[in-house]
Amino acid sequence: MNAPSSATTSPAPSVRDAAEAWESLFRAQVAVMRRLQADPAFRGLGIKEYDVLFTLSGCPESGLRLNELNDHVLLAQSSLSRLVERLERKGLVTRRAAPDDARGILITLTEAGRETQRRIGREHVREIARLFGGALDAEELAELKRLTAKLREHVVENHPL
Repeated sequence: MNAPSSATTSPAPSVRDAAEAWESLFRAQVAVMRRLQADPAFRGLGIKEYDVLFTLSGCPESGLRLNELNDHVLLAQSSLSRLVERLERKGLVTRRAAPDDARGILITLTEAGRETQRRIGREHVREIARLFGGALDAEELAELKRLTAKLREHVVENHPL
């Protein structure tokens, strides 16, 4: 007789299970974001502005087009355009014509923008560690990361916009 397989498949979740999991994830995200938005690290620069700086900090030095930047932040493109204009006035980003497209605009961090992102980022990460570390141990954090990555990958691959 063969031993039962350890790779058994779980039954599909019910609509109710999915809705309750979503509600729990959403409520946790709202609670965390409210706390992070109140973080003193964001006194001089809002969390949405920081998100743009953070996104640009991980991009090639050539910069990103507005529509590419828009794919990585949680703002409507018109709001993002205004936010980028404000960041440019503060000297944190530059906008320049794309070399291969006269109508395209590339957005890059200035040195001041890079330093601002690093400074706020150090404080921001400490606050995240304080919030999460008080609730979850290292194993639970790893599992949360795995589960949210799995969910995001599934949604992106199977339910495109």
